[in-house]
Amino acid sequence: MSTQHQIMDSSLALGKLEIKSPGSLDISHSGPTKEKNVQDGVQTHLNGCVPLSHQVAGHKYGVDKVGILQHPDGTVLKQLQPPPRGPREMQFYSQVYAEDCSDPVLLDLQHYLPKYFGAWSSPDSPTDLYLKLEDVTRKFNKPCIMDVKIGQRSYDPYASQEKREQQIKKYPLMEEIGFLVLGMRIYKVSSDSYDTYDQHYGRGLVKDTIKEGLSKFFYNGRSLRKDAISASIQKVERILQWFEGQSQLNFYASSLLFVYEGSPQRSAPKMADSHPAEKTPLPKACVPNDGVLEYNNNIRVIGAAENGRVPEPLGRSLSNMYALHRRGCSGGHHGDIPTGICSAQQDNSTWKRASQNSPEQPNGNGVRAQLEEEEGRRGPDAVRDGGDVEVRMIDFAHVFPSQARDEGYVYGLKNLLSVLRQILSE
Repeated sequence: MSTQHQIMDSSLALGKLEIKSPGSLDISHSGPTKEKNVQDGVQTHLNGCVPLSHQVAGHKYGVDKVGILQHPDGTVLKQLQPPPRGPREMQFYSQVYAEDCSDPVLLDLQHYLPKYFGAWSSPDSPTDLYLKLEDVTRKFNKPCIMDVKIGQRSYDPYASQEKREQQIKKYPLMEEIGFLVLGMRIYKVSSDSYDTYDQHYGRGLVKDTIKEGLSKFFYNGRSLRKDAISASIQKVERILQWFEGQSQLNFYASSLLFVYEGSPQRSAPKMADSHPAEKTPLPKACVPNDGVLEYNNNIRVIGAAENGRVPEPLGRSLSNMYALHRRGCSGGHHGDIPTGICSAQQDNSTWKRASQNSPEQPNGNGVRAQLEEEEGRRGPDAVRDGGDVEVRMIDFAHVFPSQARDEGYVYGLKNLLSVLRQILSE
């Protein structure tokens, strides 16, 4: 098996990968799809990066206008979406991970997100920006992955009426159930293969079938992985505790990414063994073979002379990220915007701070060492502590400042926990 083949097999998920079912995408198709092996010689992009494979939801690189790439250093690159969504998500990450951040709410939130390493661009297209993020699946040997959208509404308060109707039509039960399974990827021990379920499977689940539908994620073909269910519950409970204690941010169309180790081995594999990409040394002095430096910019230094300039429209979007709130709160078709979100515009100190990240690390230099240091801190007890299960919040293109608790997200988390507990008790 080639190294690239191995990289593709283990580089899964954070950015929401999409697997298309064979033939028609009719919503009635709800059965699992058997994954086929990735062919050797997969095409590389942008300084050795490759598209993420085995996606369970979202945009796919090379198919949609934006997508996800795997960087050789073990991180993932999420292409910035068009304004205002992309700049809004970048602003969110830059504020949460700002070096001078002293807000205890945001500092606590860092525990539940992928780590953020700044913005990244290629010398071939320096104005095309990517978010450089931790690959949550990186430590797993046979990762089982599920993407669950959380909240009673999958549209934000500033969405047009057309957008609202479109989202409601996709899954009318979102308000009642509070979450939606966007996709799953489950390792089957007996066949040494993966079953995948796409978004159409999740949208076909109703109140009477949601428990059975969700339990499929924890069934490995031989037994129900109650250890993974229990660890997942504990991690979701911590996220719920964070939401119940904060009233400065509201999240829409955001997801939880669940990952657990599908291999029957109870110990987490060593990083070098679990991610063959790590065996590939970085180019000396961080210069690729063609002698051209790539760009890994932290937000503070984007626009430096050595990296060209960020297009003016993007710069304006970052500095005036939430100007649209004033337009929304002024009336129009946004009459049902929560009061907390509108009033937050008057004193939005959380989002007024200038983005100040750590000094630039060209080409991801130091990122691998940082990841390895984090891996080492987990220690030998990581598995017994639930280290073989991850639950992280992802997708922040629709996060808005508020002065009220995010009741829609809290409702979704509580319902999800209720279903998980029912599965565990049986």
